[in-house]
Formats: sequence, structure tokens, C-alpha cells
Amino acid sequence: MKVSDIQKALAAHGINPGPIDGIWGRQTIAAVREFQRRSNLEVDGIVGPMTLGALFPNTPKYTGLDQVDLVWFKEARRLIGTKEKPGTGSNPEILDWASDAGIPYDSDDTPWCGLFVAHCIGSTLDREPIPTAPLWARAWRRFGYKTEPTTGAVMVFWRESRGSSKGHVGFYAGEDASAYRILGGNQSDSVSLAWIKKDRLLEARWPSTAAAVIPTAVEVARRDTLSWDEA
Repeated sequence: MKVSDIQKALAAHGINPGPIDGIWGRQTIAAVREFQRRSNLEVDGIVGPMTLGALFPNTPKYTGLDQVDLVWFKEARRLIGTKEKPGTGSNPEILDWASDAGIPYDSDDTPWCGLFVAHCIGSTLDREPIPTAPLWARAWRRFGYKTEPTTGAVMVFWRESRGSSKGHVGFYAGEDASAYRILGGNQSDSVSLAWIKKDRLLEARWPSTAAAVIPTAVEVARRDTLSWDEA
């Protein structure tokens, strides 16, 4: 959700957010607090799921995988089972993702979780900016805007340690009490579903050109072990 959209919604509810300028400033925060007071919500000035749902009552929620109509997530699901080529050579489909996106890449021995996300986003959302250096998983912290974990969100994790430069990126596909289920590339050398501990999450991001949704947790029973190293 863009700041300007929130400002317009506040104004439509009769609360002055200041100029509709897309800037998250004091007037906008004060307007959010006033809206929360009027709506009997926690008054914290943060546009979380409850405030977002009250501001935009017709915004959809996604509570599972099968009914989701997010085009980039559909593409990700379609590719489940795609594997890198063992030994010498590379899977030409993975190389084609890079070629189509104009990303220099010549071997699926190079971690490709970021490439997978870039393909799913870039091939379905033609106006969505892809972050610079998309092969670097942590570059996706600059993608779109911050959200709470929800179906289709881009989820960025640390790998090895929080302070390292290494990371992993994929799409939210559910959770249990302690881990997220992630649909991603380069998970056991393939596009697959993997479970990653919640405390490894750095950020969840949402495409800036996609319709906003109310972030909704999807509870899923875990049957697999945790993933610890997705390279």
C-alpha cells in the first residue's frame, strides 16, 4: 500500500492527513492515530492489518494457496519441481529466466533463489521495478514496500548469520508457530516448498504495483524438517 493511498483513504474518512504527497510525515501519522481512535483500534500510528482492513474494507484477504489469484505466485507454483542440472551444464530453463530478465548469469551452480523471484515478478508484473543485483537475496529488502507475512509476499532471510551478507529469498506460502513455509528456488537445488525458522526473517515485502491485500497468516501443519542452508 502506497503512502499516498493511505492519505487519500484518510481524507475520504474525513480526517486531514495533510498534503497528499506520499510522504510519511507527522500529519499523516497524527491522522492515522485519529482514525484508529474513531475506529476503536489500538492507537499506535502504525498501519497494520487491522488498521488497513478498516481503512480499506474491500481489500481482499488471502487465506490459502489454491484460491490465490496473485499472478507472480501462480507462476511460482507452476514452476515447482524445476531443478538445476547436476554435474556439468545448467538447466536451460533457469538460464532463460536470466536471459529474459537481462540478468548476467551463466551457471545454475550460482545460487539462484533471487533469480527465481526476479523471474516470477518480472514475467508477470511488467511495471514492477526489480532491485539492483537481484541475484543477491538481501537486495530484495529494497523491493516494493514492507508488509507483514502473507501469501505471495517476498520473504527475505539471513543465511549463516544475521550479520553476514548471505541470504535467501522466496515467497510466503504459510506458517506454523515457529517457521514459515517458503515457496522458493534453489531449495534442495530445486523450486520447492521449504520450512525456515521465523527468527531468520529479515523482512517481508509486497510489490508496489500490485493490488494491496490485508496481510493474513495461513496456518499450515508442518510435516518436513527445517531448512538451514538454501544455497
